[in-house]
Amino acid sequence: MEPYLLVEALSKSVGDRMLFSDITFGISEGDKIGIVAKNGTGKTTLLNIINGKESPDSGKVTLHSGIRVGMLEQMPVFEPDATVIEAALATAGDVAAAVLRYEKATSEGNAADIAEAAHILDRLNAWDFEDRTRQLLTSLHITDMSQPMRELSGGQRKRVALASTLISQPDLLILDEPTNHLDIEVIEWLENYLSRQRITLLMVTHDRYFLDRVCNRIIEIDREQAYYYEGNYDYYLRRRSERIEALSQQLERDRNMLRKEQDWMSRQPQARAGKAKYRIDQFFELKDRTKINLEEKNVEINSDASYIGSKIFEAHHVSKKFSDKIILQDFSYTFARYDKVGLVGANGVGKSTFIKMLQGLITPDTGNFDIGSTVRFGYYSQDGIQFNEDKKVIDAITEIAEDIELKDGIKIAPMQYLQKFLFSVPDQQKYIYTLSGGEKSRLYLATVLMRRPNFLILDEPTNDLDIITLGILEEYLAEFKGCVLVVSHDRYFLDNIADHLFIMSGDGSVKDFPGNYSEYREAVRERERAKAAEQKSDSKKGTVKSQYQKERNRKLSYKEKKELESLEKEIELLNKEKAVLEETFNSGNEITNVEELAIRYNQIKEEIDAKEFRWLTLSEMDV
Repeated sequence: MEPYLLVEALSKSVGDRMLFSDITFGISEGDKIGIVAKNGTGKTTLLNIINGKESPDSGKVTLHSGIRVGMLEQMPVFEPDATVIEAALATAGDVAAAVLRYEKATSEGNAADIAEAAHILDRLNAWDFEDRTRQLLTSLHITDMSQPMRELSGGQRKRVALASTLISQPDLLILDEPTNHLDIEVIEWLENYLSRQRITLLMVTHDRYFLDRVCNRIIEIDREQAYYYEGNYDYYLRRRSERIEALSQQLERDRNMLRKEQDWMSRQPQARAGKAKYRIDQFFELKDRTKINLEEKNVEINSDASYIGSKIFEAHHVSKKFSDKIILQDFSYTFARYDKVGLVGANGVGKSTFIKMLQGLITPDTGNFDIGSTVRFGYYSQDGIQFNEDKKVIDAITEIAEDIELKDGIKIAPMQYLQKFLFSVPDQQKYIYTLSGGEKSRLYLATVLMRRPNFLILDEPTNDLDIITLGILEEYLAEFKGCVLVVSHDRYFLDNIADHLFIMSGDGSVKDFPGNYSEYREAVRERERAKAAEQKSDSKKGTVKSQYQKERNRKLSYKEKKELESLEKEIELLNKEKAVLEETFNSGNEITNVEELAIRYNQIKEEIDAKEFRWLTLSEMDV
């Protein structure tokens, strides 16, 4: 089968930095591909080239004839005055235009225009298109279809963009960080939707659970090359480890061979007279191969928390609301030393307001906070990087301190500190506005940790950090000698960091759940299953009760009277048999056919229940 899309020998550089070189792959119908790479290695650039928004330095992208591509960008842009429904329909081409034309004609009451618009809808078979769009928006928790886009939050705009991309039903769906700014409930909905649908998908995401549950192929960009794995994210991790190990062994063999060939090349030219030229050529090829550096250049987080005393942080009966919106209602809590808490809840319940109140950035209406004298906050805010972007990277650090203290009291210069966050010396001279979103997030994280906080408050830290950096941050937080309060939609991150959760439901209450996010979700599902079973039971009881009432409204027939007499005898015999079995079970003697007797015992109990209910029904009628 001919692939939907073919990428051939694609290369791209930015300035003097090569992002990827000579990469080739194809996308076939039904593929669900995740792209994995460190920040700054060209993931978004690759998606933009495939979508035709950027040009490669060399190579080409071939799209199969008639294939429609839909792309969700990291930061979607809309007309500010467009309504939600207009924005959602904007990418649907002729169908959307026909729907909007019909709506306009209907609102103006022009019969001729209505008839013509209706004819177009008939021809495009698009009468239910708007309804499906509204249903999709509702599934994504967008309910006010007439609200102007300028009034929506970043998360709401992302959901409208997602609906707009999905409703157009492209043959190839491209998603750039689809889970950013979405709450966990919507992420799980999207995860289930993409898993169930027969969709051809290419996406970049740092959400490891999302990758694992949606993708069936992984493309890794590493050291300018692309590597391909037929499986989900968990499979990729295993195979990548094997690939690195095999490369290390091959590199060791090549270096051993190079030492021998170097000795041969170092001899006097006379000793090589008449030797085959191919051996000399092979020497230089071998020399090039051994230049590869397999050492992983990862972020090094070795900042140490400052001392934190026994008294940390206490909240006493804190309440806060904005107009009719209740954020907190009588909240009290005492943080313990090394407390690690995850804060979860739907978008709009007030999570960011909550953590700003803890730091004194927003004043509560009632109640108070009592903060220990040794507490030093470190705040990573989702509001964005508060840098002067016309300054250089190095300036962002030197403006705060000329020396940075690490573990064991070691002090280093800002230039050395930035190198630990993967900013090379030339990178440190770049202007901040030239950095990618992930690079800015790394710089922001560096400025937060260099102050040696002992109470870290992280508001959506995972939005722009790559998977490898997230893993290193998780390891750092696991050993962090201080308190951590983290707001995140990344379920994997929460599972690895939080010892317990604050659950904000939007009514002002904050429930403390003793476990990680996966345990919390399982508890919620179990509660939902129990509730559904109870409702089913109540419905069944209602039906039985209704039938019972009908039965009571008439007199017993002769046959029913005989049945009533027979039931009394049958119930008596069954109870005697039940008593004998119970005596056998409680005797302590060895029972050879215990399984058979246990089955019979359960049958007797069911028969007694059924016969006693029937007896009760008939006896009530016989009054």
